[in-house]
Amino acid sequence: MTLKDKIISYLKDKDGLTDREITNAILGVNEPQQAVNQICRALVSKGIVRRVNRRDGLIGNYIVVQGVHIQPPSFVQVKHTTEASAVFKEDHLKQILKDYLHADGWETQIAWGRTPGIDINAIRGTERWILEVKGLGSLSAMNVNYFLGVLAETLQRMDDPNAKYSIALPDVKQFRNLWNRLPLLAKKRTGITAIFIDGQGKVHQCET
Repeated sequence: MTLKDKIISYLKDKDGLTDREITNAILGVNEPQQAVNQICRALVSKGIVRRVNRRDGLIGNYIVVQGVHIQPPSFVQVKHTTEASAVFKEDHLKQILKDYLHADGWETQIAWGRTPGIDINAIRGTERWILEVKGLGSLSAMNVNYFLGVLAETLQRMDDPNAKYSIALPDVKQFRNLWNRLPLLAKKRTGITAIFIDGQGKVHQCET
């Protein structure tokens, strides 16, 4: 078994380990970690592994299956790094939501990239779910604008009294705070709910 195979096999059992922790377990304590680091980065480029900041600030390696993390931790606040920006790109979030919805029996129509229209129009039998999605901006002010914009877009879509309407955002502290500060009365009157997607691809539904 090659070192790459050993790393993949080990991460399937103990997801989220750092390069140092993997090295200690497979090669031995205090052994150089350069080889493990190179292999993990190569696995990222192939879409097999994601490297994301853990709650302790260290970078963990997470196995990926069909764009969805196998065993994510609970809430993870990801720093606005280049890697985090890639994870939280709008189309990447749409792909995660597509997999999530399909697994629950929904059929989806998705507006990729700059295609106009509803971001995600999901149908399941007689049920309909409209989702508007926003990615992570590079500045805090951009995220405020994104949040206000996605609310406005959702309100403009409200022409079906039987549909469910949600906004979908990266699971970072700023977006959580913006949602929490939105008055409960506004949420109840509009019926809009929120979905947060964390750095490992875990989808969290938030009604209020």
